[in-house]
Amino acid sequence: MFLGAIGFFLCYTLFSLILEEQVKTEPRILYNNPHGRHSDDDESDQLNGQMNFNADAGQHKDEDKNIAEELYQKVKILCWVMTGPQNLEKKARHVKATWAQRCNKMLFMSSEENKDFPTVGLETKEGRDQLYWKTIKAFQYVHDHHLGEADWFMKADDDTYVALDNLRWLLSKYSPEEAIYFGRRFKPYVKQGYMSGGAGYVLSKEALRRFVNAFKSNKCSHSSSIEDLALGKCMEAIGVKAGDSRDTSGKETFHPFVPEHHLIKGYLPKTFWYWNYNYYPPIEGPGCCSDLAVSFHYVDAATMYQLEYLIYHLRPYGYQFRYNPDFPKNLKTQNLSDTAKDDAEPKVKGPLKASK
Repeated sequence: MFLGAIGFFLCYTLFSLILEEQVKTEPRILYNNPHGRHSDDDESDQLNGQMNFNADAGQHKDEDKNIAEELYQKVKILCWVMTGPQNLEKKARHVKATWAQRCNKMLFMSSEENKDFPTVGLETKEGRDQLYWKTIKAFQYVHDHHLGEADWFMKADDDTYVALDNLRWLLSKYSPEEAIYFGRRFKPYVKQGYMSGGAGYVLSKEALRRFVNAFKSNKCSHSSSIEDLALGKCMEAIGVKAGDSRDTSGKETFHPFVPEHHLIKGYLPKTFWYWNYNYYPPIEGPGCCSDLAVSFHYVDAATMYQLEYLIYHLRPYGYQFRYNPDFPKNLKTQNLSDTAKDDAEPKVKGPLKASK
C-alpha cells in the first residue's frame, strides 16, 4: 500500500509537470507585427487528403434554409483566394472542400496558372512583398472577366475561413452600387481606417470599379508591399467608404485570428499590436465575437474542417435559433410587449421541446 501511494504521487507529479509545460507554450501566431509572416509557413500541420463534410446531408434535409437560399440568389458574392503553387495541396484544397462551395463564383489566384486545380495565373512573383501587386492584378482580372457575375467581391487568404451565409446577411443591408467595403476595421495610418488583410475584405461592385480605374488614372499606385494598408489608403483616396461590419449588438464579425485567440481571456498579451489597431474598442472573451461571425484567420487545415462541422453541422437538440439580428437597436417597445406577453403566459424553463 505504501509503495502504491509513492507510485501515485510520482505519477501525479510527472503529470503536473507535463501539464505545466503545455500551459507555458506560447501560441505560434503571436508575431508582434500586424503585417508580419504567417504562422503556418512551416509544414508541420499538413493534413493528408481532404474531406467532404457535406456529403452526408441527410440529417439536415428538413432544415428551413429558405432565407439563406433566397439571399444566395439576391446577394451574389464572388470569392477569390490568394494562394500560391506551394500552398495548393496543403491549404487551398481545404478551402475548396469547405466554405468555398457557398460562393456564387469561386476563383483561386496564384502567381502561375494551374489548369487541374484550377488557379488563375497572375504572372507575378511569390512572396509577402508581392501581396499588394497580386491583389491589384487579381481585382483587375475579376473586373475584366467576371464583373457581371456578382454584386460583391470577397478577397481571402488560403488560411481564412469564411461563413458566406452570415456575410450575405451583412451585405443585404447595402446596395452593391454604393462605394463601400467591409472587413475587420483597423485604425492606424488611414483616417477612415482600413480592413485587415488576413480577416478578408469584401468590395461592392462600385468599389471594385473605382479601385481598378484608380490605377488607370494614377489616383492610386503600387507604392507599398503592405497589401491591406495600401488598399485602405487607395480606397480613402477614391471615395470608397470603410463600412461598419459589426452586428446589431455591436459585436465584430470579421476576425484576424482563430476563435480561441479572441474567446479566451489572456491569450493575446496586452503588449500585442492587436489591442492598438482596432478601430472599435476590442472586447476580450466571449463578448468578442458575433453569433453571425463572418471570418477567422490563421486557420490550418484541421481547424478548417472543425469550423465547417461546428458551424454547419453541430446542433443543440430542442433549441430554436435565439439571436435575431434584425431586431431594432432600440428594443424598449419590443421589451414592453414581451413583458406583457410573458405575464399572460405560463413560464417555461429550459430548451424548447421538440414537436412530435
